[in-house]
Amino acid sequence: MLQAAAFWLLSIVAIGSAFMVVAARNPVRAVLFLILAFFSAAGLFVLLGAEFLAMILVIVYVGAVAVLFLFVVMMLDIDFAELKQGFLSYLPLGGLVALVLAAELIIVGFTWVSADTAGQALQSPTPAGVSNVEALGALIYDRYVFFFQAAGLILLVAMIGAIVLTLRHREGVKRQDIGKQVRRTRAESVEVVDIESGEGIG
Repeated sequence: MLQAAAFWLLSIVAIGSAFMVVAARNPVRAVLFLILAFFSAAGLFVLLGAEFLAMILVIVYVGAVAVLFLFVVMMLDIDFAELKQGFLSYLPLGGLVALVLAAELIIVGFTWVSADTAGQALQSPTPAGVSNVEALGALIYDRYVFFFQAAGLILLVAMIGAIVLTLRHREGVKRQDIGKQVRRTRAESVEVVDIESGEGIG
């Protein structure tokens, strides 16, 4: 009974916050509702016994992606009046895409409910005596370790590429040169000035 109540509560919060992500006019509030949706989804993963996925969802998406979105939105000078221009011109195309997506979701939902193996989809494939984290680790590191490492390498290259593409060198901007700081001598960094009594530094 308590698990069912928690499921309905988290589901309602997740659906409501996901709707507010789209409906909120302020992008900062939209990102905050997105973080709430991620937390609700993580709670649903915990109820399903997938603690590892819940932890990854909170650490990666809430701790990195959503916070990055929040800081980017807060730092950018967005002209909301300009963004709202031309909204009605794209409304028919957006409505058509929304109807297609809604029809696909309805078809998939009816197909899943009417299938004979619908009840088996809720059964956990984890062997008895093995936790969710152990089963997921065995699946990733025993069978797909190469693809897992390749995905990490691709993400690393993408991160470095984004930094290189956005890095701009401008003239007249002071930058820290660690090599020059390490190589400096006492004569370059210390200046001894002999000041007479009663005189100041001119």
